[in-house]
Amino acid sequence: MNTASTALDTPEEATGPSAAGPAPVEIVVAYGFWIFLLSDIIMFSALFASYAVLSGDTAGGPVGRDLFNLQHVAIETLCLLFSSYACGLGSLAIDAARLPAFYLCSALTFILGATFLGLEITEFVGMVAQGAGPTRSAFLSAFFALVGLHGVHVSIGLIWLAFMVAQVAAQGPRDYVLRRLHCFSLFWHALDIIWIALLTLVYLLGVGS
Repeated sequence: MNTASTALDTPEEATGPSAAGPAPVEIVVAYGFWIFLLSDIIMFSALFASYAVLSGDTAGGPVGRDLFNLQHVAIETLCLLFSSYACGLGSLAIDAARLPAFYLCSALTFILGATFLGLEITEFVGMVAQGAGPTRSAFLSAFFALVGLHGVHVSIGLIWLAFMVAQVAAQGPRDYVLRRLHCFSLFWHALDIIWIALLTLVYLLGVGS
């Protein structure tokens, strides 16, 4: 009995995982958000694969080179890329507790992101007006599903950004507010990466094919 009791009281047991307590909030939030981003990327990967398979099924309707305006798409791309750059500057500003710079960068991020979204909606409306809606062919169904889902994510990001700016104004750059802002920054940069893949697979290959 004494031997067993001594074994249970060894330093290894006392400092094991059961005695360490729960993981810090920073680690839990970071892991949880990375899992969310990975699941989102898996969902987009499935839609990319569907688009690749269905892109040739036009049912005699218009193809990419008939519909896509690369100048329009280039403006969209620049808006999203510069919004991501402004978002990064905003993260640096809030880490340094420079609130005026953070508000300015957040405003630029929102304006550029909203401009991107407006251009995307304009593109969709123009395609539907030409009779190239999502029900016209499997190609267009896959296109609207893939590009539209990205647009939904941008919309969510803009709402999230507005909420975070309001929270900073009301509560200041507290630790939990900074964690949420860093999660938003990761989310917004991930949308950039997905858009570059969209630009390449959907628009550039669609016009060139």
